[in-house]
Formats: sequence, C-alpha cells, structure tokens
Amino acid sequence: MFGKAIKRLYKVLCQEEWDANICGIIVAILSIMSLAWARPWGAVGAVRNWAEWILYSVGMWGEQPASILVHSGSVIGLGFVAGAFISACLGGDFAFRIPPRLELAKAVFAGIFMGVGSALAGGCNIGGFYNSVGNLCASGFAMMIGIIVGAVIGIKYLYWEMEYITWGSGGAKTFQVPVAIQIILGIATLGVLVWGTNAYATSDDDSLIRLAGLLIIPAGLGYTMQRGRWCMIQGFREPHMTGDTKMAKSVALSVVILAAGVAVIKFTGIQAIEHYVRGFFGWGGVVGGVIFGFGALLAGGCGTGTLWRVGEGQIKLWVVAPIFGISNAIMSRWFKANDWEGMEEYIDEGITNDGIFGTFVYMPETWLGYGGTLALIFFVMALWYIIVTWNEESEKLIVPM
Repeated sequence: MFGKAIKRLYKVLCQEEWDANICGIIVAILSIMSLAWARPWGAVGAVRNWAEWILYSVGMWGEQPASILVHSGSVIGLGFVAGAFISACLGGDFAFRIPPRLELAKAVFAGIFMGVGSALAGGCNIGGFYNSVGNLCASGFAMMIGIIVGAVIGIKYLYWEMEYITWGSGGAKTFQVPVAIQIILGIATLGVLVWGTNAYATSDDDSLIRLAGLLIIPAGLGYTMQRGRWCMIQGFREPHMTGDTKMAKSVALSVVILAAGVAVIKFTGIQAIEHYVRGFFGWGGVVGGVIFGFGALLAGGCGTGTLWRVGEGQIKLWVVAPIFGISNAIMSRWFKANDWEGMEEYIDEGITNDGIFGTFVYMPETWLGYGGTLALIFFVMALWYIIVTWNEESEKLIVPM
C-alpha cells in the first residue's frame, strides 16, 4: 500500500498534466517570490545574454558580455530550462523532435519577429505583459492589446498557409530517449540545480547570493509550465481559433494574483524593491506586441513557451531561441545607443524622461493610487474573462478559415 501511495504521488507530480488554473496560481506565487527575493523574472534577459555571447564569439559584439553564470537574466533562464528539462525527463516526455522542413524555416522568421517585437515592447509576454501588469506598470496593457491583434493576424496567416503552402511537409522525425535514461538525467539535473543554488547561497559575494533564488525559483516555474503545458500565447490564440478559453482564464487569474501580491509587498514596504517600470506605454508596446504575437504564433510558443519546449527537446524551438535572442540583442542595443526608451528616475517623485516608444507609467503613482490600480487590473482581467467566455458560447470572435 505504501509503495502504491508513492507511485500515485509520483504520477500526480511528474506524469499527469496539471490543471491550467493550478498552474496559473503556482506561476503567480513563484513570480511574487522572485520579486521578493531579488527582481521580477523573465525570458528575454536570458536569450539576449546568450545571444550576445554568440555574437561576441564571432566578432560581431564589441565588449565581452556578462558571464552567463553571473548575469541575473541568464541565471533565471538556466534555472527555467533546467526545471522544464527535469519535468520532461521525470514524466517521460523528453525526446528530440525534429519538425517538418517548413516549420524549421518558420522558426527563423518567428525568432526574428519575437526578438524585434520584444525589443519594441520592453519584453516578451512575461516582461512586456505579465510582469509589467503584475508589477503595476501600464505598459503591460499596451502589449496585451498588441499580442491579441498579433495572434489574430497569426491565425489568419496559418489558415492561408494551410491552403496555399504545400512545400516542406516532410522531414519530421522523433528520436526517443529510453525512459530509464530520462529519469537518470532528470535526477542528475536536479542534483546539479540544488548544488548550484547552494553554491550561490553560500558565496561571500552578496551579488551572487541573490542568484540562488533566481536559479531555483525559475526552475519551479519551468517545471510547472512544462507539467501543465502552460503557454500564454495559447491564451491569446485559442479563443479566436478554437474558442477554447482554458488558458486565457488561467492567465487572467494569474495576473490578478500576481498584482495583488506585488501591491502588498510594495505598499507595505516589507522590502525595499525598485519599481518595475518601462517606457513603453504607447505605440511601442502595442506595435511590439503585434509583432511579437505574430512571431509567437509562427513559433508555436511565447517567450516562456519557447524555453520550456527547449527543455523537452523540441528542435524547432532550439532554432527559435537563439534567433530570438540575437534579433532582440541587436535591436535593444540600437535603441539603447540612441536613448530611444528614455530614462525612468525617481519615479516616486514623478520624474521621468520619456522616450519615443511611449511613457513611463507606474500606476500607483498616478491618481489611481494602489487601490485604483488594483481595481483597474481586476476590471481588465475580468472583462477579458467575460469576453472569452461569451465568445466560447457565441463564437463571434473566432477567425473563420
């Protein structure tokens, strides 16, 4: 009986697909923990740092980038992919999946669109939308609008592709890895993850100590998202493609929980935390969201969806990730060199220097205050919930084939 209980727990934790709403709640809690520990997490910082090293190694990047083991964004990405890999291996889901030739070709363009879009919007679906709104910054709403439009455009393209593109349907292969080897690899990776977290935590350097949480917390995020097939772009795509609302409702719930938790931390001053504010509340956030959303449809995964699919062996996303990072690194460097985003300083006193992409708007420092900000976020998420639920029944917003 005891052995059966262990097997049942293993099945629930490592093999069964987790409920989308449970995943959304866990993602929100871990996101709050990441902020309380050091900073909001994200995906773009990782792929950009890795891309900078690729560009540097071929002589196309001037200064040497920060080490992937000390750059906070990179450490977050390493933890996230490791968590997804552990989930995939312990669940027997890891395999080298080579997509059809057309999908590989689309991966190149998807990575470019995602990189450019995330640079214009100040982040991918996490940094530009989820953590932006969740950290009470208005630019996240701009990107949300853009992602919805981009997803609809992407659906229209996919329907056009199905009708007119016949090339590249062959070439798909899957190379399975024996389950026993997967479990060994998963346990070994977990061991390395624990060792790495401890190494950071016991360092004499305060800047390295903060990386301990930024390694292990994102690992939990990667594990959760892979286990629940939790991908935000599905929340923007499916209501307009199949009518399914499961992921959209889960994302809305997650944003509400995140915003409430962040508001408590910041309002009470439990810990001195910098406000997460970017100057993209304007056309940059919207247009960047459109471009990113379209690219994510081509990729078959958003910023985080790309990384957890990398962790389970999907080769298409192995192509998307470096191109995503390279295009974002080049565009972000160009924007920074021209100071196009502007600069946010002393936002508590309302001092900002807005750039060409939009304005810096930390909503609690406006007339909304903390209460009004939370009310606005709850209202927008509730409105999205109502619209997708209505559409599920009426099919009025589904893009026709």
